[in-house]
Formats: sequence, C-alpha cells, structure tokens
Amino acid sequence: MKFLSKVGILVIGAIICGLFIFATQNPSTISTPSKISNYNTPVEEGVLKVYALPYLEYIDFAGEVVPLNDTDVRERLDRELHVNIYWQSNMLLMMKKANRFFAEIEPLLEKYGLPDDFKYLAVAESGLDNVRSHAGASGFWQFMKGTGKEYGLEINEYVDERYNLELATKVAADYLNKSKARFGSWTTAAAAYNAGNSGVNKQLERQDAKGYYSLLLNSETSRYVFRILAFKEIMSNPKKYGFYLNPGDLYQPIPTKTLIVNTPVEDFAIFAKDNGINYKILKIHNPWLRDTYLRNASGKEYEIKIPLPGYYVTE
Repeated sequence: MKFLSKVGILVIGAIICGLFIFATQNPSTISTPSKISNYNTPVEEGVLKVYALPYLEYIDFAGEVVPLNDTDVRERLDRELHVNIYWQSNMLLMMKKANRFFAEIEPLLEKYGLPDDFKYLAVAESGLDNVRSHAGASGFWQFMKGTGKEYGLEINEYVDERYNLELATKVAADYLNKSKARFGSWTTAAAAYNAGNSGVNKQLERQDAKGYYSLLLNSETSRYVFRILAFKEIMSNPKKYGFYLNPGDLYQPIPTKTLIVNTPVEDFAIFAKDNGINYKILKIHNPWLRDTYLRNASGKEYEIKIPLPGYYVTE
C-alpha cells in the first residue's frame, strides 16, 4: 500500500520529458483536450502554448459526491488531473493495460462486495503491475507481508499469494469493507487503505473531523484519493482529455484454463512444456509462483492458469 512514494519520484521527470517532446513536435500534430476554450489558437512563431484545464464541476467516488465547492478540495483534484493528463505516456499505457485487467478485476469487485470505482485504487497503487515497492508492498493491491499473512495469504519462498490477483482482490475487499463499516464512508475507507485504519481514525479524533476531505494529512495520503479520482475521470473520459485509442491499440484479455495442482512440482520449466507453453509464459500468468519448483508436502490445492493456444510463441 506504499506505491505512491515510487510514483512521486518519477512525476517531475516525466512531466519535463513530456513537455519537451510536445515542444519539439510540429504544432499541427499536437493533440489537446477538446473541452478547453481557445485550444484552436494557433501556435505563434513555433512557441507552444500550454493551457490549464478547466475545473471539474462534478465527480463522485463510489457514489459519494466530492465537495468541489471547497476550494482546497477543488485545487487538490485539479493538481492530480494536470499531473496525470500531461503525463501522456503513462496514461496511455494505463488505458492499454486497463482493457486487459479491468475485465478480470471488475467481476471480482462485484463478487466481493466492493463498488466498481475501487478498480482505480488498484491503478493508483500499482499501475496495474505486479510491482514491489521499496517498503516491500507487493502485487496489484500492494500488500505488506504482515498484512497479507494476517488476512490469510500464503507468503513464503515458493508461493506469494499477494501476486495472485483473485486472492489479493478478495483480501483488499475484506480490508476495505471493514474500513467502510468502521468509518461509514467508502472515501475514508480508501484513504485508510493508504494510511491504515488506526492512522486515519487517530486523525479524525484529533482534528474533530467527520471525513477524509476535512482532514489535514501527510502529503502521500492527502493526495491519495485525489489520484484515484483523477484516474477515474481521465480513464472514463479519455477523448475529453485528448487521448485517442483504437480498439486495436488496447491490450486484450488472454483467456486461460485452470489446472488444479495438489502435489509437489519438481521443475516448472518441464511442467510448462508439458502443458504446451514455456516457463516465461507460466510465470507471466502465475506470478505468485516464486521459484522454479514447488514443495507441496501438505497437498494443498493450487489453481495454475494456462493460456489457451494462439497468443504466444512457445519455442
């Protein structure tokens, strides 16, 4: 749950690079958000004109309306919108990956009782990658080892179920539903995913506040929900902000079949070839398998995903 510090290191450099690329383009090729007034003003003498986005008039998170009439709230969201809209390469890749992984995440959120908007929390946490933060948080939902074990995930040198998207989504749902029951708000529950339930509760009591938008928090958590909101707004309305992707540009879901394994596996390279794929492909679809073999003395049943033919070269 500590991915944001990693992203923060990259933001400034990415923005500078993005603006440099824009500035060296032929002005006639520059694509800009379609709802900004005066965006058709010609570029004079080769000088790029960068325009501010208009303030957003309405957005909600999981059905909870964001109080954009509050100056601080409006400007904090405005910041995250500008940072991510003008980090074009990152947003384009997010949209490409989302087409593949949202197809898996959305039904899991419904199954485990979370509003659909929480898929954007996964985007904010990990960028839809099985990353490991400098603090040791891992997987799409960025669980620390202790939290993962507390919620029943197997984590050892052979298996790390933080990287199992279905199991990790279930744990995230358990955590967030408990937070919602505690605070009475999905928005505050999302903030507590970053700062911890006790941390948020302490600040609510100390500041005599009723919810996230009224709290003064550390830099990371104060930006956290607004980053989620920014991803929701941009990814739900890509053309509004100048992002144009054809269906063929998007990463497509890859169908798989499931094998139940309840015995030790001596060599996953051989196991993969016996199932018509190679070791690399096996690990892409089962990143929770952490070694080249599996010691399964207990006879536990594991579900291993094998992609259907036609999507990879398996030489």
